[in-house]
Amino acid sequence: MKIKAIKTRIFKPSEKLLPFIEEYLPVIKEKDIVIITSKIVALSEGRVVKKNNEEDKERIIREESDFVLPTKYVYLTIKDGICMANAGIDESNANDDLILLPKNSFTSAIKIRKYFKRKYSLKKVGVIITDSRCLPLRAGITGVALGYAGIKGLKDYRQSLDIFGRPFEYSHVDVADSLATAAVLCMGEGNERRPLALIQEAPVEYSERLNRNELKLDIKDDMYKPIFEKII
Repeated sequence: MKIKAIKTRIFKPSEKLLPFIEEYLPVIKEKDIVIITSKIVALSEGRVVKKNNEEDKERIIREESDFVLPTKYVYLTIKDGICMANAGIDESNANDDLILLPKNSFTSAIKIRKYFKRKYSLKKVGVIITDSRCLPLRAGITGVALGYAGIKGLKDYRQSLDIFGRPFEYSHVDVADSLATAAVLCMGEGNERRPLALIQEAPVEYSERLNRNELKLDIKDDMYKPIFEKII
């Protein structure tokens, strides 16, 4: 698998996204996967709020979240079925503003994919909109796919055989988040100015049909349920 992170100029609030992508990705080929950081998608949608004070920030976090729990460093939140800090609201590289997450990352990914699929007459092409997140009991951040299109986000190993010929009973691979993590590592989190990336030769299954809920797991079926029961 090959990953190429692309350095760009600074994306401006309310700027049109597709021309910006085309400026730095002049050609997209069959089986390419276009990676776009959620920040520039949100900026293109005008999802920017002035930060007046910490009370305003807390109010916006609560408005953007399905669940909020204050912690030592951040508000631990659940938004769109994903655990994240502060509802994904970002202050880094934001020029003293608050950048919210895109309105609907799946819808955005679908629209972007349709545009480039039509423009380049492609059959198999993917789009992933990424963000970063922290994992429980692990230092540092990793990537997450907020939305995607053109690929299957979950690989099911159930009933296939392991190396000793025994069938898997539960195993799945989170393809979308794995690709997002690999791309985010190359794109960086500081002043790299690499909000776009291109993944080629990825071991994925391309698909016209999209299941937006395939990665979502009900709390009652989650292995961390005993922890969630303590706080919810």
